Amino acid sequence: MQGQEILPAIATYLLDSARANGGKAPSERDLAEHFSVSRGQVREALAILEAMQVIERRAKSGIYVNTDNTGIEAMAFLARAGLPLENRQIYEAVEVRKIHEIKAAELAAARADDENFDRLRDILARSEKRIAQGEGIDGLDQEFHLEIVRATQNTLFLNICTAFYELGGNRLKVYFRDPDRNRKSHEEHKQIFEALVNRDAALASALMVSHLRGAMSYWSELLQPAELSD
Repeated sequence: MQGQEILPAIATYLLDSARANGGKAPSERDLAEHFSVSRGQVREALAILEAMQVIERRAKSGIYVNTDNTGIEAMAFLARAGLPLENRQIYEAVEVRKIHEIKAAELAAARADDENFDRLRDILARSEKRIAQGEGIDGLDQEFHLEIVRATQNTLFLNICTAFYELGGNRLKVYFRDPDRNRKSHEEHKQIFEALVNRDAALASALMVSHLRGAMSYWSELLQPAELSD
C-alpha cells in the first residue's frame, strides 16, 4: 500500500485527533503503528497533506493540522474524503464560484462550439425528464454549469471550477430536494442556454448573476451568521 492509498484514512484520523488535542496531530511513528504501515508510507502521505497545506510541521514540536487557510485543492480533497468544512469555507467557496461562473458565461457566449451546445441540450433534456419523474437535478445542475465553463475552451478554468463543485456535491443534493427549486433552476438554465446560442454575452452573464443569486441567498441564510462574521 502506497502513501496515496492511505491518504484519506490518515487525513481523517489526523483531523479527528487534532480536534481533540488542540490542533496537534499524532506523530509519524504513532500513525505508522495505528495503520500498521511503514513510516515511509506515512511520510509520503504526510508530504502530500503538507503540500496542500492541510498540515504543517513545526520544528521540535510536531505535526499540526491547519484547515482554516487551505487552498481549493485541499478543500476539495477534504470534501471528497467526507470531512466537514467550516461554514466560512463553504460560503467563500460559493462566493468565488459565483465570480468564476459569471465570467464563464460571458466567455462561453463567444467561444462555445457545436459540441458544447449539443451537450447542453442533452443535459437540459435529461433535466426535463428527471423533473417530470419527481427527481432532483443536482448532478445535472453540476453538469450544466461545468459544461458552460468547458465552453470557455480554457482547461485551467475548468479544473478550478471542477474543484469548487467537488466541495458542494452533498450540499447540492440538499439544495435540490425542493421540487420548486428544481423547476425554477431548470427554467433559468434554459434561458442561459438560449443566450449562449444567440452569442449574447451580456445577457448570458446577467442571467447567470440572477441564477446564482438564489444559491448565494440560500447558503447565506443556512450558514450561521456568527461564523461568517468572525
